[in-house]
Amino acid sequence: MIEERIREVFAEAGAVGQLHAIPVHPRPDIAGGAGPEPDFGEVAVGADDPVVIASIFKVLLVLEFARQVAAGQLDPRERVRVTAADRLGGWGTAGCLDDVELSLRDLAHFAMSVSDNSAADLLLARVGLDTVRLLAKELGLERTRIVGGPRDLLESMLAEVGARDEREFAVRYPALPDERKRRLAVLDPRHTTASTPREITRLLRLVWTDAAGPPEACALVRDLMGRQVFRHRLVSGFPDDVVVAAKTGTLPGLHMEAGVARHPDGACYAIAVFARTHDLTASRPTVDAAIGRAAGFAVGFLRDGGR
Repeated sequence: MIEERIREVFAEAGAVGQLHAIPVHPRPDIAGGAGPEPDFGEVAVGADDPVVIASIFKVLLVLEFARQVAAGQLDPRERVRVTAADRLGGWGTAGCLDDVELSLRDLAHFAMSVSDNSAADLLLARVGLDTVRLLAKELGLERTRIVGGPRDLLESMLAEVGARDEREFAVRYPALPDERKRRLAVLDPRHTTASTPREITRLLRLVWTDAAGPPEACALVRDLMGRQVFRHRLVSGFPDDVVVAAKTGTLPGLHMEAGVARHPDGACYAIAVFARTHDLTASRPTVDAAIGRAAGFAVGFLRDGGR
C-alpha cells in the first residue's frame, strides 16, 4: 500500500511522517471556501492528526494581505521601516545589520521567499491577527489555530526557558536536556499554531482554484510561493520539469513543507508533508530528502489512478 511505503520512507530517515496529497481541480461552484471537499482521490497518512505548522502559517497571512489589497483596504506600496527592535534573527530583514525600509508587498515577498520572520511579524501587525483567524474559519479550516506571529512564539520560548532575551536564550537552551526541549509549547500542536495536513491541502486547493478570495489575491499568493528559495524538500522528489510552489516550516525536531506541484501536462497536486524526529537538530538532509520522496510517491500514485 502507498501509505505503508510512505511510512517506510520516513522510518528509514529516522522520522515519523504525516502527509496529505490531492489533485487540484477547478471548482467554480465553490465561493469563499464553502462546500465539501471534492472527491478526486487522495493519499493520506495521519492526515487528520494535528501538526505544528510553524512558518506554513505565512501562507494564510499573505493570503489575508492579498485579499485586503484587492479590496482596496491596503496600499501594497505603503512603506515600512524595519528597525533593530523588529529584528528576530534569521533570513531577510530579520537578520539585517541596519534598518531597512521597504513596501508592504515586499514584506510579503520576504515572508514567503526566505521565510523572513520580522517581515511576517510586521505584516501581521498591519493586517491584524484576528482577521487571519477569521480567514481560516471562512475557508473551512476549522482545526487550524493561529496563536500569534513569530515574535509571540519566540517570546513563549524565552519565557519557558527563563531567558530575558535572545542572547540569554542562546546560552540557556543548548544546556537543557532534550526531553525538556521537547516539552516546549512551540513543538506541541495543542499549544501553538497548528492545523492538520488535510486542512493545509484544502487551503492550497482553494488558493490554486481562485476560491480563497479574489483571483488577483490568489494569484499573488501563488506567485510568491513560487519564489521560495528553499528547494531541498518537496522539490527534491520530482523531476526537473515539475514546477513546485511551496512554503517550508522548521523547528527543532520538526521539518515540514506544503505546496503544489505542477506537471508538464498541466496537472496540479497539493501536498502537505510533516516530519517529526527524535533528534532535535534543525538541519536534517536525510529527512528533507524523505519529505521529497514521500511527496513524489504520493503524487505518482495519484497520477497512476491509485495503482
